[in-house]
Amino acid sequence: MNKRYKILIGISIVLIALVITIVLVINEMNDGLDVLTAEEIPTVNLLTVDDGTYLGSYSIPLISVEVEVTVVNHEITEIIIIEHKNGQGEDGEMIINDVIVEQSIDIDFISGATYSSKAILLAIGDALS
Repeated sequence: MNKRYKILIGISIVLIALVITIVLVINEMNDGLDVLTAEEIPTVNLLTVDDGTYLGSYSIPLISVEVEVTVVNHEITEIIIIEHKNGQGEDGEMIINDVIVEQSIDIDFISGATYSSKAILLAIGDALS
């Protein structure tokens, strides 16, 4: 084999490896989104939550959320998003205002940021359970 064919074979191998990697990453992302879609928002009874500050998190490939939720007199008074990685989607962080107003995590997701807002609600649920 001459040098030209060896280079073409090398480039072909690299391209095939790159395509396989991309397919595996896309499959992992889709599996994570399927898990998130199937996840139920937990029921939280604030009457059973003592005053305090609670940490919660939720994570799938490409989306992860860590929150700090403060409860005073059985009411959510503050939610701080410590970390939020939302992949390529919208961030949905405005949902924390709805949670505080409604005093519930059983609320509608943010349009255009469904996955992100659901992950935030699940992290809040994790903190309060």
